Amino acid sequence: MRIVDVCAFYSPSGGGVKTYVDRKLRAAEAAGHEMIILAPAGEERIERVGERARIHYVPGRRFPLDPRYHMFTDEDGMHCALDRIRPDIVEMSSPWQSASMLARWRASVPRVMVMHADPLSAYAYRWFGPIAPREVIDAGFGWYWRHLRRLDNHYEQIVVANRGLAERLRAGGLRHVVLNPMGVASGVFSPDLRSDELRAQMLRLCNLGEEATLFVAAGRLAPEKRLPMLIEAVTRAGYRRPVGLLLLGEGRAQAEVERAIGGNPHIRLLPPIRDRALFARWLASADALLHGCEAETFGMVAVEARASGLPLIVPDSGGAPDQLLPGAGHAWRAADRASLHRAIARFLTGDRIAQRTAARAAAATVRHMEDHFDTLFGDYARLLGEARNAA
Repeated sequence: MRIVDVCAFYSPSGGGVKTYVDRKLRAAEAAGHEMIILAPAGEERIERVGERARIHYVPGRRFPLDPRYHMFTDEDGMHCALDRIRPDIVEMSSPWQSASMLARWRASVPRVMVMHADPLSAYAYRWFGPIAPREVIDAGFGWYWRHLRRLDNHYEQIVVANRGLAERLRAGGLRHVVLNPMGVASGVFSPDLRSDELRAQMLRLCNLGEEATLFVAAGRLAPEKRLPMLIEAVTRAGYRRPVGLLLLGEGRAQAEVERAIGGNPHIRLLPPIRDRALFARWLASADALLHGCEAETFGMVAVEARASGLPLIVPDSGGAPDQLLPGAGHAWRAADRASLHRAIARFLTGDRIAQRTAARAAAATVRHMEDHFDTLFGDYARLLGEARNAA
């Protein structure tokens, strides 16, 4: 198959979407498919990343909120590029303007949307959740639900990676929702990478000894990650027992995160670890993952922590709770400070050996990214066959 991913938020210096796209390019080539990423940039160019994989950049306007990205602004140009490429399947990665542009492309080619974003959770529910129930917020954003239902009429599948989002979209009237969780990269993360020596070094970064508890959090520094809330909770827990937190990340909320840390010597903000092997050793050597975001469509760091045998302390909505198995950590009510404090206290006072044993067992059953792509490409082949039979 010739598959085109119209990727509205792809950047060579991007985050989770880039990681997903890079893995998909390799998976498609290994499966014998031709994979083309169509992405907006400052100028048109083609970057070859394999024998049957390439990134085709087309001109777009710079995204005002993040200079790393550009936006599709030329609908005719997008359609012309697709006409020249002549794909068998077209995939869309954004539910916004570019999705409507692709919906208007006059071609009998199956279209699939992969929901890499959950705008209601990232913005509306986070902004208005403290003052209104979710049903009222959904009613106030009825225009967005109508937009999604219109897109649902033009796309054969709406692929989502977590159960909660799938349920919300189906309840909102979308008929083509397909649950296909992503997964962890094979051969990178493992509980066997745990190192007491590395753990002691990590604790020393927090000015703590080996008797302390070491939490780790990782990802983009953004408001929806609720990192100041995590910092506050760890600070409060530290009044009763030695607790450290290592935050690995960068992003536009860095100043806010640094203010929240203040002078706490037991919480450190460090740059992201881009060496995947080293990052896997850090995850395996911590005592638990602390996670605050309920707006992620999958939650890659949660599945990587699970694959590392790490107990999880995660919100009860979004992608992360899908990775939490009984006994292998604790869920807390999303956006609820008191609930987060209680979850941390339960972990600190609970049977640490039992929780790590359960987490190690959970690592053995983790889903791998190859499973996601096998399912995805299998669905694409079926859609293509149905389209050809109909023609």
